[in-house]
Formats: sequence, structure tokens, C-alpha cells
Amino acid sequence: MTTTPPPPPAPEQADGSSIRIGALAPLSRPGWVTAGWHLHAGVELAVREVNAAGGIGGRPLELLVRDTAADPQGAVSEVDELAALGVAAVVGEYHSVVAQAVAARAHSLGLPFLCSSAVLDALTEQPTPWVARICPAQSHGWRVYADFLLGAGHRRVAVAVQPNVYWTSGIRILREHLAARGATVVELDVNALSPAALADELAGDGATALLLLVGAADPAAAVVEAVRHHPRLGGVLVGAPAGQPEFAEWAEPLGAGGSGVPFLRYLPERLGPLGARVEATLRGQLGTEPSFVAFEGYDAVTVLAEVLRTAGPDRARIAGAWPRVTVEGTRGPIRFSRPPGGRVWQWAWPPVQVVDRDPAAPERLRVLHTG
Repeated sequence: MTTTPPPPPAPEQADGSSIRIGALAPLSRPGWVTAGWHLHAGVELAVREVNAAGGIGGRPLELLVRDTAADPQGAVSEVDELAALGVAAVVGEYHSVVAQAVAARAHSLGLPFLCSSAVLDALTEQPTPWVARICPAQSHGWRVYADFLLGAGHRRVAVAVQPNVYWTSGIRILREHLAARGATVVELDVNALSPAALADELAGDGATALLLLVGAADPAAAVVEAVRHHPRLGGVLVGAPAGQPEFAEWAEPLGAGGSGVPFLRYLPERLGPLGARVEATLRGQLGTEPSFVAFEGYDAVTVLAEVLRTAGPDRARIAGAWPRVTVEGTRGPIRFSRPPGGRVWQWAWPPVQVVDRDPAAPERLRVLHTG
């Protein structure tokens, strides 16, 4: 998979003629860099198209991109800088723990934040008018994944986990959803077990599926190799619900071993005319098939541009417009509501697929389940 870096951010001009918006993405390690590049590509394309169509009331959008590098505190500093530079709103971010910090800071500053790709349910500690989200909440997507496991006959599921807030939340969602249907979840700590020991534990447990809840491909690759070469684990499904197999960081170290691993992908089974056009443009820009994260970036700017057309660049008016906006995105009509228990304005829900890479042709994705 090609990993072409994104173009540089637009120059920062302060002549007052443009409407500034900020964009946050993990563009350097330890962030998930390919996701950051795809997010940036989608955001940049949408800004370019808005400006080509005359901007917002004749005023161009000026995009200020900042690299979060998966660092929550660094991202907070970037939000402070963007706010001081006069941005009307901020879009983006991929890592949930970073987006949490960004959302909290945006709330305290009174700065609209449209989160594109971070799914953790508890994005904020309290309900806020300042934050909206394009991607589905983790509880929605991971329940779809749990339904896929149940439909495939898996009643005992193991998780290989590097414990943190995001993975712990995912385990809780899986355990509650599966337990209500007579299935169980067992945890295997990647930090405490070597890959070989983990494979032995799995063989002794009797689980028929192993989910990789790890944030980097390094332990994942070793675990996949250990499981797939274990004499007693030939029929075990290896999955990665968080979507890691979509990106080069996964594919490059695992090679052919990275195929046949089901993951969540937030795209419809068939794109409409807008989605197909954006897909073709992004493919040419990135040199590879655009991920769902690229579409999330494009849709975030598309939504924000429509809000700016109706509400103008005033921050309070932007925040007040979230529940009133309806936009045709690359993956269907986007409108925001507050699902039960939700704390931010949410598109409920984007399309959800469970897909894997075809072992016979790893560049091809197979749709296994839709939700």
C-alpha cells in the first residue's frame, strides 16, 4: 500500500478576507500516520472544492492544519493556538483519547469542534453544545461487530488487549452485547503474555475468535503469527474491530498474514454519485484506495461549510446550528441529533460494514456484514 505524505498545509494569511478553520490529525508517530494522511486528504479536498465553488459568501476557507501526533496535551496546545488565530471552528482527529482532550478544551473555550473519526462514546464529561461528531459512537459500531461474530457462530470470544480507556470501553461493549445473547468474552493481556504464551492460553481456553485490541502493528503482527502457526488454533478467527487492517501500518509488517482479519469500516456497500466522485479524486491524490477516514474528513468540512453558509463564522451561532443542518455527504444524508445518553451532537448513524482483506487478493476488500 502506497504511503504518500499529504501536501503541506495552506499558508497562514491574516488579511481578514478568509474564514479560518482548523484541522487536527495524527501526521507523525506515535500517531496512526496513514489514518492522519487520509483524514488530511479528505479535509483538504473538501476545502479546495468549497473555494472553487466561490467559498462562503465569496470568502475563501483558509485551512490551518496541525499535527497531534496522538498526544492529548500537545493537541490541547494546538487548539489554544488555533483559537488565538481566530478559527471559526476545528475539525478532525482520529485517536479517541486525543479527541477527548480536544473536545474538553473546545468546550471550555467556546470553540466549535466537529469530530470526524474518534468514536469513544464518552467524548465529553458533560453534554455540550460546542461538539458534534460525524463518525458513529463506539457502542454502535462495536455492537454491529458483535452481531457479526454471533452470526458467524462465535459464542466464546477472546480479546488480546493492551489496556487503555478506548480498549477497556470496547471490551465492556462487547461483553454486555454478547452476554445478553449467551456468549462470553475472555481477556488476554498483551503486556503480560508473550505472543507464544498468549497463543497457548487461547488454545487452552476454547475460544473460537481472537480480537486484537492493540494500538500498534508491532505486537499485533507477532500475535497473529503465533496464533496462525499454532497447531491447535487453525480454525480460530482473528479480528480487529477498530479498523487497523485498513491502513499501511497494519499491512506492511503483516504481509499476507494481515488478510482475512475482519474489521469495522464506515462506508456503505455502494457509494452514490458524490461518494464515487470523491473516491476517484482521493484515489488519485493518495495513490491508493481512500479509507473511510478520508471520507470522514471530507464530510466534516462539507458539514461545516453548510453551517457557515447558514450561520456565518460566529462561533456561538455555529454551535447553535448543529441540530438544524442537513447535508448530503459522501455516505448519505448527514443530520445531527442527541441519541439517548449522548453528550455531543451526533450523526446517528453513518453506514457500518464489517469487512476483511481477501486472502487471495489482499488489495480487495470483502463485505462480510452490514449494520
